[in-house]
This record gives sequence, C-alpha cells and structure tokens, in this order.
Amino acid sequence: MSEIKSPRTYEEQVEKLKQRGCIISDEDACKRVLASVNYYRLSAYFLPFKVKGGLYRKGTTFKQIYHIYEFDRKLRNILFAALEVIEISLRTRLAYLHGHKYGALGYLDSSNFNNKHNENKFKDLLKTEIARNQKLPFVKHHLVKYHGDFPIWVIIELFGFGMTSYFYADLHTTDKKEIAKQYKVNYKNLESWLRCLTDLRNVCAHHGRLYYMIFSSSPSGLNISESAKRRLWGLMLVLKSVYPSRYKWQLEVLPQLELLFSNYSSHINLDHLAFPEDWFHQLNT
Repeated sequence: MSEIKSPRTYEEQVEKLKQRGCIISDEDACKRVLASVNYYRLSAYFLPFKVKGGLYRKGTTFKQIYHIYEFDRKLRNILFAALEVIEISLRTRLAYLHGHKYGALGYLDSSNFNNKHNENKFKDLLKTEIARNQKLPFVKHHLVKYHGDFPIWVIIELFGFGMTSYFYADLHTTDKKEIAKQYKVNYKNLESWLRCLTDLRNVCAHHGRLYYMIFSSSPSGLNISESAKRRLWGLMLVLKSVYPSRYKWQLEVLPQLELLFSNYSSHINLDHLAFPEDWFHQLNT
C-alpha cells in the first residue's frame, strides 16, 4: 500500500502546480484562492488539461482553472434552483394521484405499489424522516393531534428527491403512466430520468463538480450519443423535459444560463460538457 501523503503549505501547493506546468502569474492571488478552495477540490478542474505523466497541457493557467471553477459553482446554483421546482411539482402530482386513488394513508399499504416495493425499507425511511424532522411544527402537529398518522400530502413534504424518485418507481404501471402523461413523456423514460436527476441533485447539493463530469446513470430515450447522455448535456435535456412550466423555464432558467455561458465563454469548452453549439436553441424549443 502507498504511504499517505503529508499536508502541503500553500506555498508548496503553488510550487506543485508550477511543476506540473500550470502558469501562475500572481502567486499571492493563487494562495488566496487555495486558502478558500481546497487544493484537492480544485485539482479536479485540471482533469481536461492533463497530459501524460500528470503534467498539464501547455498554456494552462491557474486563472483559467479558477474561472472554470467559478463557472461551475454558479451553474450548480442555477440547476439546483431548477431541480427544486421539479421536485416540488413531482411531489405534488404524486400526492394528488395517490391520495385520491388510494386514500390519505394508502401509501402505507404495499398492495398500492408494484412488486418491487420494499414495504419494510419504505416504512423505515418514513420513520427516519419523521424522527429527523420532529421539531417542525407540522410534524409535531400530526404526531400529537393525529397520533403520528400523516396523510400522503403531508408526509411527502419530508421526501427528498431520491425518495420521491423511489416512490414513483414503485408505483403500479397504470399510475406511472398517469404521472408521466402529465409530463408528456414515456413512463419508463421518466423513471430513468428521475434517477438521473437524483444524481444531479446530489452533486449540486453537495457542491460537487459538473464540469467535465461523467455521470454514472444514463438517461434513456434521448436521441444523442451515449457519451453525451452521461455528460451534463443529457441531463439538461431531461431538465427541460420535466420542468413543470415552459414559460418559467424560458423566463427564469434559460436567461440565467445564457448569461452565465456568455460571461465565461472565453474560459470554458462546450465539449467538456457535451453541449452542442446550438445548445440554447435546443433548450428553448
């Protein structure tokens, strides 16, 4: 086994970058960045610029890498806000369908789900979320007044994106189709897409890297290359397709993306995200 590396000072980190071929015009500014952004975290943004031997491509500058990092940070914020809208919309539609079809507590009956549904695991997850959020007023209210019974339209407010996706995946096929019809997509594709958006949401929520990222899940039903599906472009097409309001997508999300990409156009490479040149047009139609 390899020996664990020793920690490096900021000066040593700067020197390491220079040894690998990174051009640093202002070492003091570089150290200020490294004092606020972990060296290991920032090093991931050098991946597209690496050549043999762990060196960086000729002409790679620290300034460019930091601009890419800032682009990525701002992109995450835009997408996280869009994912919030999608998540709340999906929760609402699931609660409405399930509550009206199976009753307020029908989600506790395994017969109202498909054969993949793990009732014990699901109920354990519910108990965990209730315990974690027991100080919230609406949780306290239902624990005291309703003996811990939460109607579906209440309990679903404790679901994260992953649990909401899991809930959809466990529905009967007829119910999946009913939800998917509201998004005008195939129900099997929607299940795949929600799984992929869960991954994207987790990256954004935990301040992970989107730039040059290869995602583990590939969204089905997209007429693009497999490599593009697993880059950010594939997930952008999914975001567009399931965003609940075309008007708000065009009014709120796209203008922010257009401005961000314009501001950083001299620093980023669309190929690193698998974005086509006409990306704005495709997301706007």
